[in-house]
Amino acid sequence: MVGTPVTSRWRGFWERGGLWRALLVTVVYLALYLLAGLLVGTWFGDLVDTDDIFATPLSVFLGLAAPLLVGAVVLTVFLVSLRWFPVLFARQALPGRGWMWVAPALVLVPIVLRALGIDYATYAPGVVATALAAGLLVGFVEEVLCRGIVVTMLRRGGWSEWAVMVVSSLVFALLHSANILSGMPLGTVALTVVYTFGFGTAMYLTLRVTRNLVWPILLHGLFDPLLFLSTGGIDEVSGGATTNTLVTLAGPTNLLFVALGIVGLFLARAVNARRTGQDTPLPASA
Repeated sequence: MVGTPVTSRWRGFWERGGLWRALLVTVVYLALYLLAGLLVGTWFGDLVDTDDIFATPLSVFLGLAAPLLVGAVVLTVFLVSLRWFPVLFARQALPGRGWMWVAPALVLVPIVLRALGIDYATYAPGVVATALAAGLLVGFVEEVLCRGIVVTMLRRGGWSEWAVMVVSSLVFALLHSANILSGMPLGTVALTVVYTFGFGTAMYLTLRVTRNLVWPILLHGLFDPLLFLSTGGIDEVSGGATTNTLVTLAGPTNLLFVALGIVGLFLARAVNARRTGQDTPLPASA
């Protein structure tokens, strides 16, 4: 079925890809996400415990999940309008390399340690469930945006895979610089940006080696809420607020993500693949 001229122009505009289109999507998404957070804070701020966001399930939902839910809807509508869900979630045509398995392993280790080590008795069951649901929303919106839309647009713009890795990870990291608007100290924001660049690199490598966007979404969706629950805060990259041995062992992996991000800047030959014209994920029927 042939689309209308307006629909065709809309899809044609975005399907050309390139850096500035990727940045435009990112900026619009971030603006709408921040606006949603502002509105939730204005209308329901008295229901969010600013001293301990994990005090109640409602506090977790309004303080963390609600803006993400808006972001998920925005991205879903955008992808549906472009018919990109089959594109982003198809098996990646560009294969990874064996050494790239270190990235998902590096993410999975702290997930398991924290899952086994968190003292769940300190939280209401509804808080844990809501935090896990919010984590899946984090995984969906941030991976669909950064490892889905941004990666695909950069590939369609003809960028090398090394540049795709670095730029998509940098976009992911700079998204977290918005934390400064919430009053987070500049030094903490800077540390978070460095850490998230490394984590973004790990997610790109996970995408390459698993060849499916679902796996970065699931790993990211588990990593974040377990990190939140183990530290008692959001975007905390230090060791954690508990003396549990397993949770303590998970702490140093944050430094490994930073190291991976730095090493990633020197991985041009190892990451780049021979250009075959098939490095953008395509629907199975294509």
